[in-house]
Amino acid sequence: MKLNCNRKNFLYGSGAFVLLPALESLGFKRFLSAESNKKKKPPKRIAYLGFGWGVTQETWYPDKKQTGEAYILPDGLKPLNKLKKDITIVQGCTHKYSHEAHWGSTFWLTGANRYGVPGQSFANTISADQVAAKQLGRETRFSSLQLCSKDKNSGHGPGLSLAWNQGGKPLAGLDSPVQVYHRLFSAEKMSLSQRIAELKKKRSVLDTVLLDAKHLQKGLSKNDTEKLDEYYQSIRDIEIQLSKDEKWMTIPKQKAPLTIPKNGLKGYDEIKLMYDLMVAAFQTDNTRVITYRQPVSNLLKSMSIATSPHNMSHYTPGKRMEASQKRDVAQSELLAGLINKMKAIKEIDGSTLFDNVALAYGSNIRSIHYLNNCPTILTGGGANIALGQHIVLKKDTPLNNVWLTMLKGIGIDVEQHGDSTGVVKELLV
Repeated sequence: MKLNCNRKNFLYGSGAFVLLPALESLGFKRFLSAESNKKKKPPKRIAYLGFGWGVTQETWYPDKKQTGEAYILPDGLKPLNKLKKDITIVQGCTHKYSHEAHWGSTFWLTGANRYGVPGQSFANTISADQVAAKQLGRETRFSSLQLCSKDKNSGHGPGLSLAWNQGGKPLAGLDSPVQVYHRLFSAEKMSLSQRIAELKKKRSVLDTVLLDAKHLQKGLSKNDTEKLDEYYQSIRDIEIQLSKDEKWMTIPKQKAPLTIPKNGLKGYDEIKLMYDLMVAAFQTDNTRVITYRQPVSNLLKSMSIATSPHNMSHYTPGKRMEASQKRDVAQSELLAGLINKMKAIKEIDGSTLFDNVALAYGSNIRSIHYLNNCPTILTGGGANIALGQHIVLKKDTPLNNVWLTMLKGIGIDVEQHGDSTGVVKELLV
């Protein structure tokens, strides 16, 4: 069967597979010999896990005088004690344009200047994960995976992820484990012929929209021209997604390495299950780039803590501080579980999933309204950074220096991200 479209032709049948790389995720593993499997290198992956409302600064950060390997994990990170050699804590980082604590994680992965575009009260730029997705997402079914929650008190807004596209526009996230599971592993409900027809329809609409937009180009003001440029970027994004849908249309989804989740999980159990789905997504090579904006309000509720995240973040000694400290410990337990799960997954060359993932964990805010010294934990061997360290950088070091170090560490061809001034040498092995 052939799909004829006015931009690209997509071949079906055995001939199509000649054009595709021999990816394990596409079912080619059974055709490879045991010897070739040993020589095959697993892909690099990257993940950013963010949470709102900061941490309890008195009991989350290690003593700044204790650097390198010789430091004591504070109470808020005690659940990570057995994994101390597998994590690195970085202090001293901030985004120089971050001045508004109530903007949540909007700029956590971009570091953009909200007023960076003259005449506009809000502007953002591409997030670090999407920089990685441009390269790592070429060979996977999903260029990137954005996870979030239905948490209405998340410090960012329900339904939105941590990711921002090339034009600085927000990307929606999948907000329930069941939704994520079906996206990754459930078979398509429509038949192949129906999906082909739907794809042709979308391309036809896209062509019409593009033609109409070109007719508007003449005689536009500067502001209108900028708006039209943003419109074109949206069209390009749709075109890329349609091309990817086209490429993967005849390739069945991988069998899920876990059972379908139960509906209604919230808070602690929800985060744990999302972590399991992240591991499954990486394990099956459905994607190599993930962001997850974790719930905080629902986490507190699942722990029978009545304090709201906002009041908790403005803690003083007493119940609110105790709630904040319990939250820190719970989040550390969940992170430890994720690390252990990644270390238990064997890759095709004998290494582990942990060895090939670069993961950042933290928040845009320290606590209360303090936006400096963003809590930052790095883990995974994918970016070849120094683990088992407590690193205290010069005050107000760009957080984008850490993101740049991670991106370059996993092989992304990028010289700068946002306001970065260079890689963090202390993180280099």
